Order: sequence, then C-alpha cells, then structure tokens
Amino acid sequence: MDLFFLALMVAAGAYALKSGYERKRIALLGSHLGQYQIEKLMESLTEGYMRALREDDPERRASIWNLLTTTETKLCEQFNNFVAGFSRVEGAAARVSRLPLPYADKLFPAATFDLRQVLLVHAEGITRAAKNKPEQSPKNKAFTLSAEVFLMQHTCHWFCKSKAVASARLLVRHKTSYEQVLASVAPETRRAYLALVGP
Repeated sequence: MDLFFLALMVAAGAYALKSGYERKRIALLGSHLGQYQIEKLMESLTEGYMRALREDDPERRASIWNLLTTTETKLCEQFNNFVAGFSRVEGAAARVSRLPLPYADKLFPAATFDLRQVLLVHAEGITRAAKNKPEQSPKNKAFTLSAEVFLMQHTCHWFCKSKAVASARLLVRHKTSYEQVLASVAPETRRAYLALVGP
C-alpha cells in the first residue's frame, strides 16, 4: 500500500511539474500570438480553399481564388510581424526539446532547437507560397500553402507540448500526418526546417 501511495505521489508531482511547464510555454507563445488574427486567417483560408475546390463553375472558382489572395497577404503580414516580435524573446525561453520530458530543454540543451529560427523558416515558406514562387496552379498553390501553415502549427504545438502531441493534433485536426505535411511543403522549407529540428 505504501509503495502504491508513493507511486501515486510521484505521478501527481510529475503531472503538476509538466502542467506548470506547459502553461508557461503556452502563455509565452500566446502573449505574442494574441496580438494577431493568425488562427482566424488560417481557418478562413482553409475554408476558402475547400469552397474553391468544390466549385464546379470555372468563373466562380476563379473569383474565389482571387478573393483568397487578400487573406493570404494578410496572413503573411501578420505572421511576419509575429515572428519579428518573437525574435526578441530570450534564447533560453525559446528552446524546444526533442525529448518528451518537461524541462528537458534546460537539462539537455544539446537536444534542443531554437523556435525563433524555425519560425523564421516558416515565415519564409508561407510568404514564398503565398506569392506563388515558383508559379503553380491555384490548386497546387493552395496545397503548398496549407502544408506550410500546418507545419508551422505543428511547430507551435511542439513548443507548447511535445512532438508526439503536435503530431496527434495534426492528425485529428487536419486528417494528415506530420510526415505527409513535411513531404508537401516546398523543398526549401523542408531542407531548412530539417537542418534545424533534425529528422
């Protein structure tokens, strides 16, 4: 009985430690993201892309694609401003651990990456896709930009929780795996991203 009680206390302590750690990271990211409407713009784009893809009339479809360019531009502007603001966060607070343990970024700094650098990669990828470089069809552009945005979301969830949780959320929310998203972003994004976070 004493052993069970001790195990229960250890588990409760570990959970409290993990929860406190995650709350701090969510608050840090939220304090920067809260100034923008990035999440809302991402949802508008996703819904707009689906509407355009379901539209049978070519003229109406072209009209929807054209209207979405304004939302894409706003998303790029706001995300780039967010990244510029987050770049001023202290280095130690922006470390992301590859290990699924609370405070592993402090205990094992060699197994971390800098969120500020990865967000810069995402900003470049999202901007490049929105500007349609290289030039693609509206459908392919939407596919690439969606992948860029989903990968960025994954990184933010990884920072707040863990890679496993981020991957699970990606699968539940967007019905796609981390590996699929990584394969779908622009090659430049994938190379720069993997160089920072590792395989």
